[in-house]
Amino acid sequence: MAHLKKSSIWIAFLIALLGLPLVFDSILAISILNQMVIAIVFALSYNMLLGQGGMLSFGHAVYFGLGGFLSVHALILIEFETMVFSILWIPLIGGLFGLLAGIFIGSFSTHKAGTVFAMISLGIGELIAASSLIFSSFFGGEAGISGDRTFGPMFFGFDFAQNIEIYYVAAVWAFIATLFMYLFTQTPAGKMANAVRDNPERAEFIGYSSRKVRFISFCASGLFAGIAGGLFALNYEFITEENLNAATSGRVLLMAYIGGLGYFIGPIIGAVVLTLMNSLLSNYSELWMLYLGIMFLLTVMYLPRGFAGFIVMHQIAWIRGNIKLLIKPYIITAIPALLFTLCAIALIEMSHIEDEVFHYLGLELNPASPITWIVILAVAGGAFYAVKRSLVQLNDAWETANAIPKEEEA
Repeated sequence: MAHLKKSSIWIAFLIALLGLPLVFDSILAISILNQMVIAIVFALSYNMLLGQGGMLSFGHAVYFGLGGFLSVHALILIEFETMVFSILWIPLIGGLFGLLAGIFIGSFSTHKAGTVFAMISLGIGELIAASSLIFSSFFGGEAGISGDRTFGPMFFGFDFAQNIEIYYVAAVWAFIATLFMYLFTQTPAGKMANAVRDNPERAEFIGYSSRKVRFISFCASGLFAGIAGGLFALNYEFITEENLNAATSGRVLLMAYIGGLGYFIGPIIGAVVLTLMNSLLSNYSELWMLYLGIMFLLTVMYLPRGFAGFIVMHQIAWIRGNIKLLIKPYIITAIPALLFTLCAIALIEMSHIEDEVFHYLGLELNPASPITWIVILAVAGGAFYAVKRSLVQLNDAWETANAIPKEEEA
């Protein structure tokens, strides 16, 4: 029964990936979906390091970028007919190069975990990023390198010129990569990675080498990060130093942490959230990175287990059928919280713009008028007070929904 349930989840996941373009069929939507599936694979590969293996890496973009660079070189070889094969295999080429990089770097970086590993990863990341500007014959310097995905054998009449065609290629590879990353967590190596993360001394005591377990997880993570890099190369047909540097490594860390480290679905949630913020919110505000930073800070302070952890917190109430007790308190808290958030955004945006009128939610706000600031501050203060008052009721409802029945106590 459990196997049937898991199979149903994976089938639903595949159907969702393949069916999304039918629901969101605009050019912008397809572009966002392409970015989303690439980010999912990349974030899940990072979760293999930090969430499952306890290895904090500040240079995970190295394997993503190297896989992407080799993939673009493969596109160039296909273009000049030096090699002839379908571009469907480009992500695998990127994955193999990411694996090779993982084997080499992991051979010395996985001897230690914690701060030592983090500093080594940071140094490797900066070294590779700097090298990409020096060795321009392979990396193309600051301009990067580009290829053309339309060359090579056609696949059932498709030449992969359209983004929708690339999306389906990326979706299939994302499904395969996600499935294999999940299966890895069910293997002895994957389970021992959790043990080494939690207590490496005890793992050593029962006969497992913490270093070997970390090395296996590290190499597997490099493989799937390279696959994500190959998908990136197919989607954009070019790659630059930016895909190797610390900014990209920091972005995947945000995806994994905000979504929920340690939960397999967490990085998927984080990848979706950050992709939407990057693609949609950036169209409306130049300060979207500020909002991302604020969200990350709030997540660390109030949701240390991420969005996925927040969802899992409701498992007991769901099983006991008490989830309905939380609906009304959540709504009562969410309404003033949303109002406070909108007021905070208005205050931030007004402090940034230089126009005489700020158009916001159908309103015309005058940043030069003290009355505008006073009214918004007053509404924000009232909303904040309402949130604090409602938290008492929410806390009582939470304790009731998760209370242990007396028959279970007995």
